Amino acid sequence: MSGLGSGLGDGADRARSLAVLAARAAADKKGESTVVLEMGPLLSITDAFVITSGGNPRQVRTIAEEVEQRAKAAGAGGPNRVEGLDDARWILLDYGDVVVHVFLEEARRYYDLERLWA
Repeated sequence: MSGLGSGLGDGADRARSLAVLAARAAADKKGESTVVLEMGPLLSITDAFVITSGGNPRQVRTIAEEVEQRAKAAGAGGPNRVEGLDDARWILLDYGDVVVHVFLEEARRYYDLERLWA
């Protein structure tokens, strides 16, 4: 993948490092019930999902912004695509090999990605 710094490694090591970085960033901003799901065996388009939730739209945005800032600082660059910033019920940060999902708790319960993909 072009534009990636060497700080995170490459391939599976990069995906694992970026997923851990995103989970730690979420935890530092009080993200709740943060999980990392390995998607490689189930889904060929990404290696991992990071799923976390916040208590209100402001916190959901703050978590997503923290993940973006830390990923850039680590050399991963910005996400390929960002969805959901306007209403902040479900913000998706697509880094290609890692997709970060930041939910409001009610939206997380409704979509239940852990049940769907685990």
